Amino acid sequence: MFAEYIQAALRNAKYEPLEDGTYMATVAGLQGVIAVGDTIEECRDDLIGAIEGWVALGLRLGDPIPAIDGIDLNISVKPAPIVE
Repeated sequence: MFAEYIQAALRNAKYEPLEDGTYMATVAGLQGVIAVGDTIEECRDDLIGAIEGWVALGLRLGDPIPAIDGIDLNISVKPAPIVE
């Protein structure tokens, strides 16, 4: 599911050329996730790492992770009923 979340985030990424010829990428809803690179490909690679780190830190801190395209990484802390 984590890989699907990354792919959904990449599909929603916005890339912008910067004045110095490099590129910047952000993903709506993932506040603070910013990537840069000399090329779009480098920027995309940096974005993957930024998303992975952002999600890992958020999960570790117990912060809610926004769902993207219906993919929700949040886990419930409530016990699930066992049906026999």
